[in-house]
Amino acid sequence: MTVALVLVSHSAKLAEGLAEVAAAMAPDVTIVPVGGLPEGGIGTDFDQVVAAVQRADSGDGVVLLYDLGSAQMTAEMAVESLPDPDTAVVADAPFVEGTVAAAVAAQGGVGRVEVAEAAAAAGAGDLEAPSATDGADVERIELELRNDVGLHARPAALLARSLARFEADVSVRLGDEDADAHSVLALMALGARQGDRIEVRARGAEAKQALQAIKELVDGNFE
Repeated sequence: MTVALVLVSHSAKLAEGLAEVAAAMAPDVTIVPVGGLPEGGIGTDFDQVVAAVQRADSGDGVVLLYDLGSAQMTAEMAVESLPDPDTAVVADAPFVEGTVAAAVAAQGGVGRVEVAEAAAAAGAGDLEAPSATDGADVERIELELRNDVGLHARPAALLARSLARFEADVSVRLGDEDADAHSVLALMALGARQGDRIEVRARGAEAKQALQAIKELVDGNFE
């Protein structure tokens, strides 16, 4: 089981579309979209959100994300009405970027609090790689991207997810730009395409294992 996500939007189509995008990056995560009014108009409905949270929760808890301010209020009221409000949390995060980050974090098996923190961090505006990957004791490899879409959404998600099990700080460099390899959004922001050569740097107890995992992904054209 993994932490589930509930996407609260004023538009059913918006929630459903975002759920589809996030599911492509986190296939094992339950993502329930809920949007619009029961009669089909634009808005949010308290009862629908409560039902969505209850439907989503398989035991590991739920993180709710929202699109606009009134959706936040509806989501928070829904959580407060649960028999155990501690089983769910509303993430203060950008709707699209936060959902993607939360989905990838949940796919990695972290807890509810960590998933919400990953969503919030997506809106922090700092996509640069951690400074811990600088220095003389850093492991490095250079790889060529041969897959059709480079480090686009799904490959970036696979790369970030592959690092969840390793004790290592990892960054990816393309030209003069660095990105935190644990962040899907940061990897996508590099704009790495087919044929580009990237340098992957890692530091930590399992740095070599982390680099080997990335090398296998790249060599296998990201599955």
